[in-house]
Amino acid sequence: MAGGSRSVVIAALIANGAIAVLKFFGFLLTGSPSMLSETYHSISDTGNQVFLLIGIRYSNREANRAHPFGYGKAQFFYAFLVSVLLFGIAGWESLNHGYEAIMHPAHGGERADVVLAGINFTELVPVDPFWINVVVLLGAILFEIYAFAKARAELNRQIDTYGWAGLREAFSKTSDVTTLTAFTEDAIALAGAVIALVGISLARFLEMPIFDAIASVVIGALLMFFAVALAWENKRLILGESLAADVEADLEAAIADHDGVVHIDGFRTVFVGPGEVLVTADVSFEGDAATRDVDADITQIEATLREMDDRVGIVYIEPEV
Repeated sequence: MAGGSRSVVIAALIANGAIAVLKFFGFLLTGSPSMLSETYHSISDTGNQVFLLIGIRYSNREANRAHPFGYGKAQFFYAFLVSVLLFGIAGWESLNHGYEAIMHPAHGGERADVVLAGINFTELVPVDPFWINVVVLLGAILFEIYAFAKARAELNRQIDTYGWAGLREAFSKTSDVTTLTAFTEDAIALAGAVIALVGISLARFLEMPIFDAIASVVIGALLMFFAVALAWENKRLILGESLAADVEADLEAAIADHDGVVHIDGFRTVFVGPGEVLVTADVSFEGDAATRDVDADITQIEATLREMDDRVGIVYIEPEV
């Protein structure tokens, strides 16, 4: 799963880095509020990928005395950081910029000149900057479709592997928050580019700049909404979520069906990293220690559980003979 997550993140990093530069260039030429919002958005997305890659790398560290179950939860932390800091900041900046553009619109419906370091960027190109923005956004849509398809393919693989009903169930049950974050981010980025394209087109052809500003507000609100949703999904894993009840029931039944098991006195699971679950069970065996090879029973049970679900990583069986 880690390999799939890394490839998804790298694809999104390349796409969003290129898009951020193009969108900022488009903003410099037009002063469009929605293009600036989309620039914030793509910079945020690029930063997302950097944080997620750090999380993947950190989570691969070997277990030690201080962290006996490894560093897998590092991905949960960095994904949470992405949702709060980057999505939230980009969302707020987009929303605030759009609000200011609504409250203080450009006069006469004409685009504002953008001057930085004494350079008027709107006068640098001979063609209408509006069409440059259109080309940039269409290019962004193509890039985002590629990144979105990559993330969707990985989620579909997990849906098929674990028998989930669809994306909604995957969103609430997956422990691969890195892929989940990349998928959500790509979906929002695709929607944001479409919204920005609609906003600047309406502003241009209806000669009503407020549509551009409204697009900026909508993009900001979209970012902030999904920032909260992603933070909530990461919270459940940071706090220590178990496997789904039906999966736990199947694993527990497999232990109960093992030859010589009399009773299961306790059974618990918890995610210790993306796609890695700790399973503990207190199991009563028939016979006594002198006549029964309990170690062999435990080894067989561990193998059975791992064969049933590839997320089972660490198994502790406490025998009661």
